[in-house]
Amino acid sequence: MYLVNKLMKLYVPFLAICIVQILSLTACAKNSDHRENEKKLFEDKVLERSTVLLNNQKKIVPLKNIEALKIASVNMGSVYSSVFDSLLNKYSSVSSFSATAYNSDSLTLDDLSDDLKFFNTVIIQLTDQSVKDPATIGFLLDNQRNKQIIICLNGDDKSLKLLDAINAPVIWTEKKSDEAAAYTAQLVFGGVSAKAKLKKNISQKYTDGSGFETSVTRLKYSVPEEVGINTSDLNPINDIVAEAIREKATPGAVVMVIKDGKVIFNKAYGSHTYAATIPTKITDIFDLASITKISATTMSVMHLYEQEKLKLDTNIGAYIPKARKNGKNEITVKEVMMHQAGFVPFIPFYKSIKSTDYQSDSSSAYPVKVADNYYLRKRYFEEVMWPQMLKSPVLTRGKYVYSDLSMYFMQDIVERQSGQRLENYVQKEFYQPLGMKTAGFNPRNRFSKDQIIPTENDIHFRKTLLEGYVHDQGAAMAGGVAGHAGLFATANDLAILYQMLLNRGSYGGQTYFRPQTVDLFTARQSPASRRGLGFDRWDPESKNGYPSKLASSETYGHTGYTGTCVWVDPKYNLVYIFLSNRVNPEVSDQLSKLNIRSRIQDVVYNSIIKSDIAGK
Repeated sequence: MYLVNKLMKLYVPFLAICIVQILSLTACAKNSDHRENEKKLFEDKVLERSTVLLNNQKKIVPLKNIEALKIASVNMGSVYSSVFDSLLNKYSSVSSFSATAYNSDSLTLDDLSDDLKFFNTVIIQLTDQSVKDPATIGFLLDNQRNKQIIICLNGDDKSLKLLDAINAPVIWTEKKSDEAAAYTAQLVFGGVSAKAKLKKNISQKYTDGSGFETSVTRLKYSVPEEVGINTSDLNPINDIVAEAIREKATPGAVVMVIKDGKVIFNKAYGSHTYAATIPTKITDIFDLASITKISATTMSVMHLYEQEKLKLDTNIGAYIPKARKNGKNEITVKEVMMHQAGFVPFIPFYKSIKSTDYQSDSSSAYPVKVADNYYLRKRYFEEVMWPQMLKSPVLTRGKYVYSDLSMYFMQDIVERQSGQRLENYVQKEFYQPLGMKTAGFNPRNRFSKDQIIPTENDIHFRKTLLEGYVHDQGAAMAGGVAGHAGLFATANDLAILYQMLLNRGSYGGQTYFRPQTVDLFTARQSPASRRGLGFDRWDPESKNGYPSKLASSETYGHTGYTGTCVWVDPKYNLVYIFLSNRVNPEVSDQLSKLNIRSRIQDVVYNSIIKSDIAGK
């Protein structure tokens, strides 16, 4: 016993010292991240004062109308091209080429020009060494004749002087670093602005005071410190997501935070499945579930409303002849958008399928792909599902009852009034012009399985793991496209779309909505519920705070059944995105029980509030 007491006297102080050292190391690590970000922010400020935009008389920079651009990035000797191209690809689809691959005995810059013939916009990274090569100048002169080119030069002023014969925009900085490459790439698309001027005469063309100014038109990819937040204040997000994965609430997730138009947090966690064979990446594509309601259908309704092709107070029977029976004729568009039409919440269509309704192989008689090795018969939606919806009872008109049927009806109205299928309409009007690279329905038609997060291992209906096929059964039976579900996207795509809404309808130098339209649809519409038109909103009656106990009353967005959410808070100039596949391998309510989404959002608000207090 004497020996035990002796050892304890030695052990306890030792343990205390260890704990202090561990806490000290943790604090140092947090402070280190903060210092690194402050250093990066300082370098950004230096780049802002020293990066000059020249030859921009035609206002080519920042790029606009990107849906009409086929963009290539050509690296001519830069060691920072991976960072440069990575940033470019956050704004639009950009194909990368390296000129070094064409400097062998068998390939030349003429071969590179051949490979670029189908691109109408070429962004070229130059260095001190590459710009001195006469072949480089020849390549630039050739391409500026029939293409829109933008030159990004990281080099000294002697190198800039060699570009006197170039009429295309030149973005020049003497800085040579990853930060300079990232800054320059963002300037091309308007993520940062051009402000600097030349401070001396470089050549007859590039003289003291030369330089064009631009405005910020798109997202900037930055660090929390730029908006006054200490990175360490966001670290609890990591712990909350780790808890979600440990407690089997979801195998993986992506969290993204945008404050003041700047992406300040963007992290991927866990894996595609609990098997942990494929790590989750920030570029992964998720099934958004009911976020489809606001990201596709409601956006379309807003657009048609502005064009006066659709009126909120008009009855749906005026748009859908078959809806003039079964008590639906007098229901208004506004009631449908508020979930006050009285529709039943949903219909389990898949439970009525007969063995003759589907086959394992496609054919002209069974063309509707529901999942791998599952094809539904032709016109099943039109002949079975749609009539069921039209004949369904109207039970609670005037009361708030959340219903998927609402957006089936709105999809039909959108398609009638636009003359286009929903998936094509949103691509043309929103996703492509905004630079959303992955957003759309039926992603397996465009992307590999490895890029798409799987959802449920469906043992009841489709008898397979759902990889790139919509989780919602009704949407799947409708061919993967429905007004309430079916949309897939990355977090970055959602960031672009909802920053546009936070901007009250404008993004990238283009206007998508009038500010009044955004205000109307996102505002509370009825004393019967918290809802806007299509949009979910902050709930004043929630005991725990919905979507967060700290969210303002202006907050709007939506959640998704697969474990997703997007929330916009105009008061805090904030967009919060959480994407997961909580239904893998089977449906679980752990994500909600643990309140994961709201707790992460609380961390974000706490960091902002702490920053605001510190700034006063």
